[in-house]
Amino acid sequence: MAKAGQAGLSGRQKAAILLITLGPEVSAQIFKHLKDEEIEQLTLEIANVRKVDSAEKEMIMSEFHQICLAQEYISQGGINYAKEILEKALGQTKAMEVINRLTATLQVRPFDFARKADPNQILNFIQNENVQTIALVLSYLQFEQAASILSSLPQEKQAEVARRIAIMDSTSPEVVTQIERVLEQKLSATVTQDYTNAGGIESIVQILNGVDRGTERTILDSLEIQDPELAEEIKKRMFVFEDIVNVDNRSIQHIIRHIENADLQLALKVASEEVRDVIFRNMSKRMADTFREEMEYMGPVRLRDVEEAQTRIVGTIRRLEDSGEIIIARGGGDDIIV
Repeated sequence: MAKAGQAGLSGRQKAAILLITLGPEVSAQIFKHLKDEEIEQLTLEIANVRKVDSAEKEMIMSEFHQICLAQEYISQGGINYAKEILEKALGQTKAMEVINRLTATLQVRPFDFARKADPNQILNFIQNENVQTIALVLSYLQFEQAASILSSLPQEKQAEVARRIAIMDSTSPEVVTQIERVLEQKLSATVTQDYTNAGGIESIVQILNGVDRGTERTILDSLEIQDPELAEEIKKRMFVFEDIVNVDNRSIQHIIRHIENADLQLALKVASEEVRDVIFRNMSKRMADTFREEMEYMGPVRLRDVEEAQTRIVGTIRRLEDSGEIIIARGGGDDIIV
C-alpha cells in the first residue's frame, strides 16, 4: 500500500486507516452518521488494508487533526480567521494546504459570515423578503439564530416559513449565490457548482426546539391546517423518549401515572443508564425494585416492540403537555418553570 504521504493514497483509503486507528467502538459511532453506500465503501477499504505502520497512522491522524482544527476555526470566525491562526501554528504554506483541502472536501457552507452575525441584524434585512427567501436564509444559520429570528417574525409568516424549511430539498447554487451576495457583498464561503442541500424536517425540528412554546404552538397549529401530515411528522421528531431526562421530576411522576407499565418496561429495556436513573428516581423504591425484577425476567425483546412502546410514551407526553398537565422547558421566557 502507498504511504500516507504519497499522492497515491486516496481520501477513502485515508479514512479507512483513520477508522482502524480509532478502533471499533469509535468507528461504530461514526458509521451511524454515514449513508449505507459510504459504509459499504469504507468497509471494503478497511477489509483491503493488510498492515498499517505507525508512521502512516501518525501522519493520517495529524492530517485529520489539522482539518478538525481548521473546521473549528472556520466555524468560530470564518476562513480568514482560520487561515490567520493556522499560519501562526503551521506556517503559511502548510496552512493554505489545510484550508484548500478542507474547502475542497468538506466544503464551507454558504452564509458562513451570517452565522456569526447578530440575529436582530439578519432579521432587519430579511423580515420583508418573501417567505421562500427567509426560509432559505434561516436553513443555513445556526439553529439558535434561526429560532430567534423565527420567533420575531410576524405570526402570519411563521408557519409558512417553517413549512418551507421543512419541505426544502435542494437549492440551485445560482439562487444561493444571488441571495448571499445581497446579504453580504464580500462572500466568506465558496459555493460549489453542485446543488446545495439545506433545510428539511430535521432542520425545522431543531429550530422549533429553540423557539418559545407560544411560537411553536402557533406554527404547528397553522401547519396542522395547511399540511397535517407534515405537522405530525414534525411533532414526532420534536420530542424523543431519551429527552425525558430534561423533564422536571414532578412531570415525570405525572407521566409514569399515565402510561402502561408494560410500555415503560419495554422502553427502558434499551434505554441509557441516565434515562433509567431518572425514571427509577421518580418511583417508589418498591415500584422501582419490581420494575427491575420484571425487566430482568423479560428476556430478549424485539427492537420494533421497544420503539413502538417508546412512541406510545412520547405520544402520551405530548398530549399531557398540550393539555397543560406537564411542562417541557424550551427556549423563551414563558416556559421558565417556577
